[in-house]
Amino acid sequence: MRHKIYRPIAIDEEIKFSKKKFIVSKTDIKGNIIFVNKNFCDVSGYSEEELIGSPHNILRHPDMPRAVFFLVWSSLLRGEPVSGVVKNLAKSGKYYWVIADFDVKKDANGNIKSLTAFRRAAPQNVIDTMEELYETMLNIEKRRGMEGSLAYLEAYLEEHNMTYEEFLDDLVTPKGILAKLLAAFKNMVG
Repeated sequence: MRHKIYRPIAIDEEIKFSKKKFIVSKTDIKGNIIFVNKNFCDVSGYSEEELIGSPHNILRHPDMPRAVFFLVWSSLLRGEPVSGVVKNLAKSGKYYWVIADFDVKKDANGNIKSLTAFRRAAPQNVIDTMEELYETMLNIEKRRGMEGSLAYLEAYLEEHNMTYEEFLDDLVTPKGILAKLLAAFKNMVG
């Protein structure tokens, strides 16, 4: 039986973790956690027992616009892998920024059976870009709802002549040796 996890109060203190550490989790298609690696527990402050069976959104930081998760979930439920930059809330109330690469696992009939997220520490330039964008989106979301936030993001991307995927790819795609290490790691756990 799973015990109830209460959402901590957010405090303005960042958890920094090694860029060499990958945080991995797997959820069912409803977003309930079915697997976490040790790095996930170390960074988030939760034990494996606390996390397994819990909804993944226990890590949702109040600074994150709902529109971002809407876009991520829409892609995943269409069976498409997607990336995102996420500010997570640790058990302590502290926060940590990650670049998350989400992948879809399907059964032999092509039905989605689970979703896997591979996360790594977000570099400061990525955080700086996303903090500004998310703050604007969140302010719009508070006044006009998620639809207003999505409309703003659409206009922002249009102004930059990019799709959401192109914007994130350009911002977060590892270059050089990091790209090779990430691919090797995904193949090992995948």
